[in-house]
Amino acid sequence: MIIDYYLRNILIKIIKFYQKTISPDHGFFKSFYPFGYCRFNPSCSQFAIDTIIKYGIIKAGPKIIWRILRCNPWNKGGNDPA
Repeated sequence: MIIDYYLRNILIKIIKFYQKTISPDHGFFKSFYPFGYCRFNPSCSQFAIDTIIKYGIIKAGPKIIWRILRCNPWNKGGNDPA
């Protein structure tokens, strides 16, 4: 249980580091995409954080992978909360 807590925090910190650095919706490149880059709301990285907090690492893994696989030009996107 304690290991799960630490793994959650480590994964969330990695995702937040990604958001602050190279994410087109949250980081330095946001100025190039003023209306947002992600076709989903919330963005995939924020969805990952919300899902890890809500479901834990084991249940969140397949949900996050499925979300990333749906992020393609043939999907219109939209509102998809955790």
